[in-house]
Amino acid sequence: MTKKFQPFADDSASLNIGDFTVENGTDKVALYGSVDVTRDKAGLEKAKALKSVVDAIVKTLGQDKELPDESGPAEAPQQVKNPFA
Repeated sequence: MTKKFQPFADDSASLNIGDFTVENGTDKVALYGSVDVTRDKAGLEKAKALKSVVDAIVKTLGQDKELPDESGPAEAPQQVKNPFA
């Protein structure tokens, strides 16, 4: 990671750690993929990068004084007409 990851700061930042992706959003941070943390110096660097991202997310959430118990979907689902009917 060359620059510091700021969770919930924007809807465009993304970073990769191996094949593991972290996508930033103002309402959520998406974590997906896989990363192999091997027992070597490269594995240590990947583990540190993962820890840094998770620590930043936890810190940001912990500092939010208005953090809700649970957030709902961004938009209510809408029913659309079946185009195949």
